[in-house]
Amino acid sequence: MGRGKLQKRPCADIMSTSSAVTGSCNWVVVKLPNDSTIRFIVDCGLFLEKECENYNENFPFDPRKVDFALLTHIHNDHCGRLPLLVRKGFEGTIYASNETCIFAPLALNDSLKVLKDTAKRKHTKELYAERDVQNTIGQCSAIEYNTTICVNEHIKVTGFKNGHLVGAMMFLVQICYPGCDNINLLFTGDYNSKNLFFEVPDLPQWVLELPVTVIQESTYGNMESSEMIPVFGTNIAQSTRNGETVIIPVFSLGRSQEILYFLKRMQENNELEREVPIFFDGKLAQNYSSLYKKKELGLKAEMLDFLPENLIMVNKENRERIIKEPSQKIVITTSGMGTHGPAPMYIQEYVSRDNALIHFTGYTAEGTLGRILQETPTGKMVLVNSLARRKQARVVSTKEFSAHAKADEMCDFLKKFKKLQMVLVTHGEPKTKESFADRILAEVRPKSVGILNREYLHRIDEFGFRKTMSTKFE
Repeated sequence: MGRGKLQKRPCADIMSTSSAVTGSCNWVVVKLPNDSTIRFIVDCGLFLEKECENYNENFPFDPRKVDFALLTHIHNDHCGRLPLLVRKGFEGTIYASNETCIFAPLALNDSLKVLKDTAKRKHTKELYAERDVQNTIGQCSAIEYNTTICVNEHIKVTGFKNGHLVGAMMFLVQICYPGCDNINLLFTGDYNSKNLFFEVPDLPQWVLELPVTVIQESTYGNMESSEMIPVFGTNIAQSTRNGETVIIPVFSLGRSQEILYFLKRMQENNELEREVPIFFDGKLAQNYSSLYKKKELGLKAEMLDFLPENLIMVNKENRERIIKEPSQKIVITTSGMGTHGPAPMYIQEYVSRDNALIHFTGYTAEGTLGRILQETPTGKMVLVNSLARRKQARVVSTKEFSAHAKADEMCDFLKKFKKLQMVLVTHGEPKTKESFADRILAEVRPKSVGILNREYLHRIDEFGFRKTMSTKFE
């Protein structure tokens, strides 16, 4: 049947419930010629930016009408609201990699703990309860890499390994209908082409030859890989030679293990004295590190021994003594943005000392303690745990450990697709998304480029982009 005679064609309306970096959740509504509708989401994360926190409590769609969910990885800004989705009536399957399913109980129970502490401090209601976490874990289903599953008769999903994190998965969603070509949507999630702990294969050739719309993250869409100057090792070596204490806030999964390995290599290369004690604080990070020994994670054999010498685990019993201990030390502690976990306790103690270095190792969202510390001039007052402290410590940050590809690397990735129809830019600060979208249009030259946010949805059909429409999001 010719296109002119077919009144209806399948289409997918794609929008984001987030206009910034955190709170990742792409909402997709598939409309079929038989008048049926399929609804699914990709990720369901917590908003961490202070000005976006009010978005955490509600969804701009009915969770009861979501047919299934895809979870790209287990970071809190991608999975932290899944129990709320379940609490509000979502009963579908959550598809993720096997590694992500292994990590899910740790991640979601820790998220619950953080939310409980926050609710208690702010005298507000908790977003969800323990039973919601348990129900969420029960709805998770592992899928193998490079294996296509049929979610239903019109939706096929294939997952591919992604270097962002252990267990991170890109999803190819293919919308099928008799008499029509497939609509192919590739959701990158947080993207990286490499990882220290495991091999990252290229996408299969058959995927690269599809007419496809790529939903592409843009966290560092305004940076080049050449700008990633390695300064961490130099800073640590200099500070420890000077007798300073070093506080290193880290993300629990991925970053903490990489920093531990980096310090081990510094010891082996005689760049870090083995006598300097290294304290590792954060129960979730410690538990993840233990899981790195599991064969099911498929890590490189040579990377299983990643712990430095003179490493001391911190818990509730010894934490206060370690914080108050005046002697030199290195502390690796969660959370990576400095706002949650034990990190604020260390920062509260050491930010006013001029013989301390606070070294952030990744992205810090607007309004987090990490961002505030970096933007506060030395000698000025800063609030830590509601206590005023004068900033005297040296506070620095590096992006060299970033698990996100940079603009040039993402463009190189997009250029591999032979029939790139459209790129939808998501997961970035507004100005970054705009500049990266312009670059994609000029350098990669797909048929169309759009920006996902709360204000507009993009309608995609088998021929690519059709139109943009406003949403009811606020």
